[in-house]
Amino acid sequence: MVKTSDLLSVTATAGGSGRPDGARLPAHSVPYTAVGDDIVGELCALLFASLPRKDQRRRGEQYVRGLLTAPGRKSVRNIAAQAGGGSVVQSLHHFVCSSTWEWLPMRAALATHVERTSPPVAWVVQTLAIPKSGEHSVGVGRRFEPRLGQVTRGQHAVGVWFAAPRMSVPVNWRLLLPEHWTRDPELRRRAEVPEGLSAESLEESVVAAVLETAHGSRATRRPVVLDVPGDWARAHVLGRFARHGLPVVARTGPGTRLLVADPAMPGYGSGPLSAEQILMSVRALRRPVWWEDPEHGARRTSSATAIRVALADGGPVAGRRPLYLLGEWDDPWRPPARLWLTDVGAPANPLVRLTKMALRVSRDLTAVGDRVGLRDFEGRSFRGWHRHTTLASVAHAASLLAGISNGCASYSAAREPRLSA
Repeated sequence: MVKTSDLLSVTATAGGSGRPDGARLPAHSVPYTAVGDDIVGELCALLFASLPRKDQRRRGEQYVRGLLTAPGRKSVRNIAAQAGGGSVVQSLHHFVCSSTWEWLPMRAALATHVERTSPPVAWVVQTLAIPKSGEHSVGVGRRFEPRLGQVTRGQHAVGVWFAAPRMSVPVNWRLLLPEHWTRDPELRRRAEVPEGLSAESLEESVVAAVLETAHGSRATRRPVVLDVPGDWARAHVLGRFARHGLPVVARTGPGTRLLVADPAMPGYGSGPLSAEQILMSVRALRRPVWWEDPEHGARRTSSATAIRVALADGGPVAGRRPLYLLGEWDDPWRPPARLWLTDVGAPANPLVRLTKMALRVSRDLTAVGDRVGLRDFEGRSFRGWHRHTTLASVAHAASLLAGISNGCASYSAAREPRLSA
């Protein structure tokens, strides 16, 4: 389990210098054509060690280099053009869509490498919407996308990102399959959906992705920031994280029903109340908190407070520490703008800064992930999607780690504080 003292140490640095007047964070990736051959080669050699054949390792490196340098959409044809075109197109297509290599060992190796070179302060979980106009790509369907606040058509995935103050890297993915995809034998056959894989709720997919990350790599347990609106205020959901030593900071809605658990606070003994009602009753306890906006590199200030709560259904959560409801206000005269449920027993200031790791992920997805093709897979198969997304995650890491190596971020991994398990 993560120690509160370690959390305080880590989040104190999450804004840069650790002082409200600290310097802005500089850009941290390098131009894609400038990612050095040695960095890409070393990273690929390390991460592709699980590939059994030399030709597979060569194709993997070609694919990653193409993701970093190909202009426009990262189709297999555009990627192959960076390696000479011609027969390379068919070879790379087979490598991604039809070969037999497993992606989970590669993701585990990536997580271990990121842990060692740029230790994360949080594991951030976010959804990824991939618009698709056709009907044949695996998993295409209509689903409410919480990050956009609307129903979108396309593929939808859950990503687990290792996030530090100056960079974040996706280390695991889970593709959400609509129910009609799992029940239709013909759709399953065409997309090569593995046997036993069934439709999942968003919450089920998030939990599965996080636990797969925890079990599949040697990375140290970090607080899990669930930047995914969902029904997290349930004992059996929180209990799964608790049993695996994973503290949670989960986004929640204003209508979530909770019990005030602190006898000294308003609402104690009143039965279930909405999260917004609870926080508004203690708004006099708000204190200013500063944090770094990674999108604009500027200091921001909001106000926040936290109050101890319990689950409204009274369900016990074995092994779980006390729960807190964290509220953050942008406008002191309005209800809280962001609400989080957490079992991390720390003051509101470091908790708010921890939640801002989600902004780092959003920024890096736009600035780096989209440019290396995280959403660009054009094939139809389940395995092909996972292999492409894994290789795009490697390219994402290569770009950011090259920036660190070149000193673009004035950053030293050796100075990055660690959370202890």
